[in-house]
Amino acid sequence: MEVKMINNCPVKIWTDNVEESAMRQIENLTTLPFLFHHLAIMPDVHAGMGMPIGGVLACKDVVIPNAVGVDIGCGMCAVKTNWKVSEIPIEVLRKGIMKGIRERIPLGMDHHNEPQDEKYLPEGHDIDKLEVANRRQHSIRHEVGTLGGGNHFIELQKDEEGTLWIMIHSGSRNLGKQVGDYYNKIAATLNAQWYSNVSPDIHLPFLARGSREFEMYWKEMRYCIDFALCNRKLMMERIEEVLADSLKGIEFEPMINIAHNYAAFEHHFGQDVIVHRKGATLAREGVIGIIPGSQGTASYIVEGLGNPDSFCSCSHGAGRVLSRKMAIKTLDLQQEVAQLEAKGIVHAIRSQEDMQEASGAYKDIEEVIANERDLVKVKTRLLPVAVIKG
Repeated sequence: MEVKMINNCPVKIWTDNVEESAMRQIENLTTLPFLFHHLAIMPDVHAGMGMPIGGVLACKDVVIPNAVGVDIGCGMCAVKTNWKVSEIPIEVLRKGIMKGIRERIPLGMDHHNEPQDEKYLPEGHDIDKLEVANRRQHSIRHEVGTLGGGNHFIELQKDEEGTLWIMIHSGSRNLGKQVGDYYNKIAATLNAQWYSNVSPDIHLPFLARGSREFEMYWKEMRYCIDFALCNRKLMMERIEEVLADSLKGIEFEPMINIAHNYAAFEHHFGQDVIVHRKGATLAREGVIGIIPGSQGTASYIVEGLGNPDSFCSCSHGAGRVLSRKMAIKTLDLQQEVAQLEAKGIVHAIRSQEDMQEASGAYKDIEEVIANERDLVKVKTRLLPVAVIKG
């Protein structure tokens, strides 16, 4: 971990590989008058909208929608089974399991044709008081249990003993984007009315605690976090059904779940603050987390060490080194496919367009994990067996 002083603010960075655009965003964050104590930057850092992904920002009495992001509640889940991968015939894997998953879980922009049962939606929320979530209740019944696009994935993996695991990366679908965009616009309008000294050019408008708009955003953010978990739970349920159809006697351990796009009230350095994790994972002492690699590389089940310097956080993945456009433009399709096939990984890379999520577009996950040994300890290393991308 390196400490830099930027605009008289300590910035603690767990990598020496920060792209120029992300560093400019870090510099912008240090100008915020309500930033608390220091800024923490995880080893998977790369540029986002307003705040870099892989950033942890603690504030006094404000929430910043763009410091949470638009896929609110996006996160990881994983389940360990009792089957050995070596015992699964390749034809069963390809035609039974992978085909079955694709038939039951819509990918990319696709949704369920029929609305899913309301029992799969979050409970304990006053929907009538949620501006965005209320008007999207019909839509999200078609969206729950769907993967989404971008870097979202379903992977079958194996641990070092060869045991089969299931891992999912997904979020709150279009609901999170609608909530994020809606309240970011409100924050920008209010900041202009208040003559805020936070420049609109840095795309970090805020909502002040105690205001009606803060309370509205906070309730909708919490709903999105719960919806994202419901989404992952339903997908995991459907995947377990597919596996049970193909692998007799299969058993599943309880699901591990952790989000990496949210804000929360927490206590750090003697004060109650609002911690924003944008592409960062809670790593409080004893908390079990998931740090996935890129397509074709290892993923990790980790245990938090509770390091106060990171506000008890760690990375949420490998982190991009190439934008989607640059990956499509520069990566070699045949080379990326050959690397996956040499490892025996079942994949669906078919075109140059798929290079946006190829391994070459991401940082080395082994280096990322090595850079955060003071934040987490590794419990399980997982290798991909079969991959479905959104």
